[in-house]
Amino acid sequence: MGLSPPDLHDDTEQGVSVHVDIGADAAVSLLTVRGSWDDRLRRHTSVSLRQCFTEHPDALIVDLSRLLDPHSASVPTWTTARAVAATLRPPVHLALCVPPDLPLADRMQGLGAGRFLPVYAKVRQARVAVAGRIPDGERLVATLPPDTDAPSAARNLVSDACLAWGLTTLLHPSRLVMSELVTNAVEHAGTEIRVVVTRRGAGLHLSVGDGDPRMPRMLRPARPRKGMPLDERGRGLRTVSETAELWGAVPTENGKVVWATVRERRTVA
Repeated sequence: MGLSPPDLHDDTEQGVSVHVDIGADAAVSLLTVRGSWDDRLRRHTSVSLRQCFTEHPDALIVDLSRLLDPHSASVPTWTTARAVAATLRPPVHLALCVPPDLPLADRMQGLGAGRFLPVYAKVRQARVAVAGRIPDGERLVATLPPDTDAPSAARNLVSDACLAWGLTTLLHPSRLVMSELVTNAVEHAGTEIRVVVTRRGAGLHLSVGDGDPRMPRMLRPARPRKGMPLDERGRGLRTVSETAELWGAVPTENGKVVWATVRERRTVA
């Protein structure tokens, strides 16, 4: 993912940042926590963790190398995150990065958390370790040019996934969502597009990466003038929101990834 800008390495800056690294074999999110641990940072971290789990990456690395927590007060947050990650289907591989000279590293090891929640000294070590724990298969990837054929190629990738994994009930809604996401990338980003279809239990996780860092916005539709038809453009994200169970966007080093989770809708008797 490369290095962050120098100002993000200032230990006096307090906050939480999330970046996603989607490679050929896995999607790994990196959550970085900086500053002194207090109630405000705890709340911010908890919200960010929930967002990361909602996006359901293959692995989540939490970088605590710039966290100031001399009394290890943050331990309940990490043990809770471990429990949540384990309940997801498939589970999210969670790892912490804590330099060995910090009190938090000793506390985590002393609790025996290392057996279930690996702790590494550096992010690089964590990336190598989690990559070896992510199972192969049940992921289709395509890199597409930003042209008019891209949405069709992406829909075909979804069809291949649904037929291969026996998820035919998700075929039409997933094709619709993927088509809208890729169309938006073609129209608004105009860069190379990376499409990933991943099985998530009985659902599909769709992601579309491009080289434009601007986050998508779902705009209110303009009111048509009298006698003029309603403009169909700009409805893509509304369609995604109405069809997908969840959707969102996360920054990457060179742009962004817009994702959506599609599951079979349950009817209430």
